Amino acid sequence: MTELRYDERCVESALACVRACETCVNCCLEQEGMEECLRICLECADICQACARSMARGSTQAALICGYCAQMCEACAEECAKYDQQPCQECAQACRTCAEACRAVV
Repeated sequence: MTELRYDERCVESALACVRACETCVNCCLEQEGMEECLRICLECADICQACARSMARGSTQAALICGYCAQMCEACAEECAKYDQQPCQECAQACRTCAEACRAVV
């Protein structure tokens, strides 16, 4: 397993993504037909939180988690980008930023 060095950009972008996903979840709850967006945002927020926490504590599994986080963020960004609501668009951008930061450290 590849050991990662601590990367503040990765941690901060993952935490920003958690906030954006949770905000998007709140928007999705108020709309019909956004079940998949809701589902993927919940999953993305969970993995982003795990990514930030594992990186912050220097986990030997951080590379694995960051790689998965990048994949999850890309999928979430793709789903959220389908909707015009501002929280969805902001979530898509936060997810792209997080995916880029995660890919840079793996």
